[in-house]
Amino acid sequence: MAETGAVKSQDTPFEGGPMDGRVLPVMVGPTGHPPKTYRIPVPDPEGGPPTVLVYRRVPRGHSRRLGLVQGWKYEYDPDDTSGGKLRWPWSKPAARPPGKPGDANE
Repeated sequence: MAETGAVKSQDTPFEGGPMDGRVLPVMVGPTGHPPKTYRIPVPDPEGGPPTVLVYRRVPRGHSRRLGLVQGWKYEYDPDDTSGGKLRWPWSKPAARPPGKPGDANE
C-alpha cells in the first residue's frame, strides 16, 4: 500500500542576503512547487521581536526547446511590503500614507 501522506521536499538554493549560497530542503505543495515566498524568522539576541528575512521564488532556468522551468531558487527580497498577507485580484489597493492626494507636506 502506497503512503499518501508523505511530505515531499526538494533542495532549493538561496541567493542574496544572509542565506546566500545555502541550499535548504523546502517542502513542496501538491503541485510539486515550493511556496512563492519563504520567510525565515531570525531571533533578536536582545530578546526583541524577531527579524523576518523574506525570499521570493524565481525560476532557476528554462529549457531551450519548450521554455519550461528547470527548477526553482529563492532570491532575497529586502523590501518586502506584502506583510505576509495574500493579495487577491479583487482586493483593495494597499493603504497610502496619511494625507490627501496633492497635499504639499512642507
